[in-house]
Amino acid sequence: MKQDLQHVFSKAKKNNRLAQKSLFEMFSGKMLSVANSYINNRDDAEDVLINSFYKAFTKIEDCKNYESFPFWLRKIVVNDSINFIRKNKHILYAETEFTDSIAEQTEDVSEFSQDIDLDIIFKEMPIGYKLVFNLAVFEEKKHQEIAKILNISEGTSKSQLSKAKKWLQDYFNQQENTRQNAESEI
Repeated sequence: MKQDLQHVFSKAKKNNRLAQKSLFEMFSGKMLSVANSYINNRDDAEDVLINSFYKAFTKIEDCKNYESFPFWLRKIVVNDSINFIRKNKHILYAETEFTDSIAEQTEDVSEFSQDIDLDIIFKEMPIGYKLVFNLAVFEEKKHQEIAKILNISEGTSKSQLSKAKKWLQDYFNQQENTRQNAESEI
C-alpha cells in the first residue's frame, strides 16, 4: 500500500487523472465519514467531499510528500466541512463560562462496552456540541485553536466540549436503560 500510494501520489502531482482517480478511490470512503461526522447529511457531505478533492488536486503541489497526503487531505475535508456548516447552518453556542464542576460531572464514556455507531450519535448531537467535540477529540485541537476556527471564545469552546461530554453520558445512560428495560420484559 505504501509503495502504491507513493507511486500514485507522484503521478497525481503531475496531473495524471487516473492517478487522481486512484487517490479518490483510496481515500473517499474515509474522508466521506469525516465530512459526515461534521455535517450529518450524506448528500451535503458528498458535495463537500467532491469539493475537497477538487481543492486537493488543484493544490496538490502544496502537499510535501505522499506520507503526509492523508493528513493533508483530512485537514482540507475538515476545514471545508466547517466552512459548509458556517454558510448553511445556524449554529447555537451557549455563551456560558466553563466551570471545573461541570467537567468533573462528566464521566468517561469509554466504560460502555456496547457497539457504538458514531453516525447515529452525531445525527442526534446538537451541532454546536458536535463541532467542538470533533475538533477537540478527533482533530486534537486545543480550545484556543477551536475558538479561532469557529470564531467563538475559549470559554464557549470549553463549555461546549463539557456539554458534549455530558450529552454523550446522558445518551449512553438512556441507551443502557432502554436495553435493560427490554431485557427485563423478556
